[in-house]
Amino acid sequence: MGREGPRPRSALAALDEARFGPGRTLNLRAMLPTPGQATARAESWLRQKQVERAGEVLVITGRGNRSVAGVSVVRQAILALLRTLRRRGVVDAVREHTPGSFVVALAPLSSLRSAPARRKDPTPEPATDPRVLSGLTRETRKLLRSVALRSLEALGVREPDAFVEREMVAQLSHLGATVRAGPMREERLRSALEVLLDELEHR
Repeated sequence: MGREGPRPRSALAALDEARFGPGRTLNLRAMLPTPGQATARAESWLRQKQVERAGEVLVITGRGNRSVAGVSVVRQAILALLRTLRRRGVVDAVREHTPGSFVVALAPLSSLRSAPARRKDPTPEPATDPRVLSGLTRETRKLLRSVALRSLEALGVREPDAFVEREMVAQLSHLGATVRAGPMREERLRSALEVLLDELEHR
């Protein structure tokens, strides 16, 4: 009789590919990154998938069989990152899928604004200067205003117009880590705002 060892692993990989596909799978094991590179790549990817409403995604870190003491430093770094992103409203839940991978359920984009601040978490304070709005196009400001009004209404704020500018600045600040500077930032920001507005309207 031949050995059956590799078959369950191949079958699981095939199931994962059918379930998640390449668009919802981050294979860090194949990239061979350092822990710092892995966390930077994973955070950027997870935030983008949150905007895309990807739901559940698969993050593959590897088991660390070739690491010192058989412990994957990349896996440990990603696990710490996932805990942080859960506090920040990016991740809703995490479960170990295999010894070398995690299934991550992403939170709604609106969770960024409602995530509680923690003293241990080195997240910068939200911006409060309304001048940050001046660099946005009219279309983006209009969309941001709609998001701010919906957010205030959801909080039960009476006469939300009196607080809308402050809320616009706060919403923009909370999206800052997700929609970072770079090519087509304005377009990416509007895409995130459209998702956020839809979430707020369908609560």
